[in-house]
Amino acid sequence: MSLCVQPQVSLKAYNSFAINVTARWFAEAHDDDQVREALVYAEQRQLPLLLLGGGSNMLLTADVEALVLRMASRGVRVLQDDGERALIEAEAGEPWHPFVQWTLQQGLVGLENLSLIPGTVGAAPMQNIGAYGVELQDRFAGLTALDRRSGELREFSLDDCAFAYRDSLFKREAGRWVILRVRFALSRTAALHLDYGPLRQHLAERGIAAPTAVDVGRSICAIRREKLPDPALLGNAGSFFKNPLVSVELAQRLSAEHADLVAYPQADGRVKLAAGWLIERAGWKGFREGDAGVHRLQALVLVNYGQATGPQLLALAQRIQADIFQRFAVALEIEPNVL
Repeated sequence: MSLCVQPQVSLKAYNSFAINVTARWFAEAHDDDQVREALVYAEQRQLPLLLLGGGSNMLLTADVEALVLRMASRGVRVLQDDGERALIEAEAGEPWHPFVQWTLQQGLVGLENLSLIPGTVGAAPMQNIGAYGVELQDRFAGLTALDRRSGELREFSLDDCAFAYRDSLFKREAGRWVILRVRFALSRTAALHLDYGPLRQHLAERGIAAPTAVDVGRSICAIRREKLPDPALLGNAGSFFKNPLVSVELAQRLSAEHADLVAYPQADGRVKLAAGWLIERAGWKGFREGDAGVHRLQALVLVNYGQATGPQLLALAQRIQADIFQRFAVALEIEPNVL
């Protein structure tokens, strides 16, 4: 067996909250064969198997009594390129932001608005990651996954993935699929997504009237660095709560009570509210209790100032949820996976 399985490994370096919990067993899979070896290893020893990408979308609340398998496969391939459109495939273990930077270096348009999102390519479809007007599903061209039940490989189309807001089939069927490779449809001539106000403002401040995809990517990085803490310096998992979808009636009532309510009508008739606005209005922005806190610049981000535990961060999140529901009758949903 080529898979190297280690006992009692700290996961502090493998999750962006820097929570110091221990995996009973730990291994890294660099190719499909090692993924299969890990499945066999876990089955033979009757161990649960926990897949780990970049660890940027999870909150660990206890030691993990399982085989933790970190997806470490690397590689980017150009499957098709006619000079205008290109089909790009990346292995699951590819770090997301460097992959986006690579596409921009090739002159390809499409992923620039998703710059600087932490995590890996394989984890991106799980949450249908999105930012600044673009979601992964908008550039998705397929993926290859291993069915842990049957051991068979399956190809997924856009419709197969059942993408929704920060959701997918893979999230709803957690524990069944191992995403191995993801494909993206990109272009050299596609229109840029410039609808986000701060993005247009950032470009204008720099005198960029006709931005390229590289310009957009740089601006997105600058905006994110201004708003969001670097996980390498301050433990966090990015946005901790989803923007809630509420009825038109509730949105209208809240708007009547709060003239500056941030709300976006949706195609299905509901209204999306800005969770960050709700949390900040409730006074949680900058709150800190011990080493668990809410970031001082972005109310959507919970942070670990050093020694916070998973249960402490979860307890803070639950207090915020209860307060927001009491004040606004809005239920906030936690975005990271709580384990």
